[in-house]
Amino acid sequence: MNSNHPDRERIELERPTGVPDLDPVLHFPKRTMIMAVLSASTVADFSFLKEQLELTDSDLSKQMRTLAEAGYVNVRKIGHGRSGSTEYSATRKGRKAYAAYKKQLAGMLGLDPEV
Repeated sequence: MNSNHPDRERIELERPTGVPDLDPVLHFPKRTMIMAVLSASTVADFSFLKEQLELTDSDLSKQMRTLAEAGYVNVRKIGHGRSGSTEYSATRKGRKAYAAYKKQLAGMLGLDPEV
């Protein structure tokens, strides 16, 4: 394609500049959804997250492990075996990261960052 083509020039002029580096931990839909739930609540248990987000046990476990390793969630195990449960809560670091991520996405999309 000829680089002097008018459409190509127009596209290049409309390309956004200064695209932010999005958080690689949160830039994954399942983790974004998890942080949305945890940021809006004090605590959520494994069963609630699994049901609300329609994830399998193994998928939710994998996503929560990634978020915990990043320091974005606290994990609290209650009891043992089949009668035990696991609770999650967003850490201060996780809430800040999620808020910054939402603000970056909103800015990129030209939306109100407070949404």
